[in-house]
Amino acid sequence: MSNVKQLDHVALHVADVEISVVFYRDVMGFPPLDRPAFNFPGAWFRLGITQELHLIGDRSDPVHSHHRGGHFAIAVDSLDEWEARFDAAGAKWLPRKIRPDGAMQTFVSDPDGNWIELCVHV
Repeated sequence: MSNVKQLDHVALHVADVEISVVFYRDVMGFPPLDRPAFNFPGAWFRLGITQELHLIGDRSDPVHSHHRGGHFAIAVDSLDEWEARFDAAGAKWLPRKIRPDGAMQTFVSDPDGNWIELCVHV
C-alpha cells in the first residue's frame, strides 16, 4: 500500500476569478503561482511551503462552507496581525476562540463565502 506523503493542494470553485485573486493575493498574502493553460479560468497560489491553493472559475452553484463544516485551515504564527489585516481590508471574520486542545483560531470568509481557519498551536 502506498503511503500519503502530504496534502498537495486545496481547490475552490469561485464565481469571479479576478475578485478572488485580489482577496487571496492582497488580503491573505498568498504568493501567485504560474498555472498551466487549462481550458477554464482559474488561478493558483502558494499555500505554505509546498502546498497550493487552486481557484477554479465560473462557479454558479451555491457555496456550502461553514466554520464548523467545510473549510480549510492554515497554521500561522500569530492572530494579531491577521485580525488587523482583515479589519483593514473590510473582510468578514469571526472573533478568535480557544479550541479544547488549546490552539487559538479565527475564521475569515472569502468573497464566495468559503471559510478559512487560521490557527496558532500553543
